[in-house]
Amino acid sequence: MDRNHSSMAAMRGRFASLIFLCCLLACKMPDDKVLPRNQSLPLFNPHVPDFICEIEASKVPPIDAQAEDWFLEARAMEDPEIAVEDRDYKKIVALTRQAAERLHWKAMLNLASLYVEGRDPLYGNEEAIQLVEKAMRLGIPAAYDRMGTYYANSTGVDGDITRAYAFWQKAAVMGNPQAMAFLGEKLRAGTDGAIPGYWANIPVAIKMMACALSQGYGPAAFNLHYLYAIPRAANGDEIGDRTPTTKQRALNVLHEGVKFGCAECASALAIEFGSPFDLADMLAPYVDKARGERYAVLNRALGFNPNRRFPNLDKILPLPPADLPPWDGQRKSLLDAAMGVRPPPATPQPSAASLLQKPYFLAANYALHPTGLHSDAPTAPFSAYWQPAAGQGLTEPARLFHKGEAFRHFSTLDADGNSRYGPVTWEQCLTIRHNHGAVEPRAVQGLLREVARPEPLLSCACDQVCPVSGVWQPWVAADHPLQAIVNQYWRQAWLNQGAPFPRPRRDWLLDLPDYEVTWHLMDASLPDLG
Repeated sequence: MDRNHSSMAAMRGRFASLIFLCCLLACKMPDDKVLPRNQSLPLFNPHVPDFICEIEASKVPPIDAQAEDWFLEARAMEDPEIAVEDRDYKKIVALTRQAAERLHWKAMLNLASLYVEGRDPLYGNEEAIQLVEKAMRLGIPAAYDRMGTYYANSTGVDGDITRAYAFWQKAAVMGNPQAMAFLGEKLRAGTDGAIPGYWANIPVAIKMMACALSQGYGPAAFNLHYLYAIPRAANGDEIGDRTPTTKQRALNVLHEGVKFGCAECASALAIEFGSPFDLADMLAPYVDKARGERYAVLNRALGFNPNRRFPNLDKILPLPPADLPPWDGQRKSLLDAAMGVRPPPATPQPSAASLLQKPYFLAANYALHPTGLHSDAPTAPFSAYWQPAAGQGLTEPARLFHKGEAFRHFSTLDADGNSRYGPVTWEQCLTIRHNHGAVEPRAVQGLLREVARPEPLLSCACDQVCPVSGVWQPWVAADHPLQAIVNQYWRQAWLNQGAPFPRPRRDWLLDLPDYEVTWHLMDASLPDLG
């Protein structure tokens, strides 16, 4: 068994127990105290001696491809450029609910938000809480972060800031980047209580915010840059002045934050380069109003649409000492150059499954992948494609069952060769993209720029140097446990010929060997915006 298959087996082992949990979701708990919202958690400890960086993407259930498409369609309908009163929230809720029923964890939490906002008159705070609890039972770190926010804001529960911090601590320990960034910011004070609600634990604050940033959470970069700029002791005391090395590190992390959508980072860099407050102690090596102007454009774009990401920022706005490429001064050309790219989607050839009729019908865009997860329940524990598990002598194809729909009975032969009629074990199948493993990063419509795929196709290993200047996309196998955090458009990088490729452990804090990642050339067009 190779490493990828071994990793997939480990992921399946972690997720196998979730099927049992899913079967419990419809059962009413006999005692409200056992509800996830009421669980007993350790109190928040701001002086914890260490923090281990866990990755949220490695803890969540695998995402169904069809559910992901529904989720992205719903997100596109909430584009900031569409006025709130013009958004079709009935359809947004319906699409999000469809995805949530397939255990798409982001859709589950988004649906909870839609309920809290009153976007579906039949559901409110209590239903939102129950959805978040369902996600908590599935072990989703972000659900614990959300429950903390509900306690902080008295959303569906009695307000309790102590419990809120306990949930946020749990979420951060499990790998949620938003909780890490929030708590890390609270631990960056010079001394405990210097500002109400802040503590001094600089080493842990740095580890939390760096871990959040490594998962693509840009806002963590803004507070992290302060801790990089001035050396501090563990209790927050300054133990030295800014040096060229610390300034450069702070500048680098702000720049990375801009790539990951941090508007505050873009604003800070616009000031640092364009009109610094203190010329004697500025982070930038020199005043450069042209660079400052470009960061200001990005800041305004992120302020309007915080969902934007600029992974290829170095194509049009590299940090010194690199020269600035020409720019025509147009906002669109700057944003287009910096945003992620994708090739035209592959045209799927209909698979055997896609040609069948309901309830076996599956669109040509998808194929089915057995997960190895089984259920002996009489009804489907959640909406998904299910098929009789192998080894029962049945050839029934997979079909879509909705949650609570009764599984069929069949005539099968027992171990003695006698025929019996009754229930069988069912295996869940995920929908996967029917594109033969093509490298096709996905995002909400409008957040990616479509480009022609370079010919011939060019791929490189992590330990090689970049052979061609252009946009490069990292990729791991579709069944890899970390594919949800590597195979993302915001992981793209504009690299100049001869530059080294980013390394997962060194640059992303991921426990991922270099040899499992391949870099693919996505766009070799050089900057030409003069």
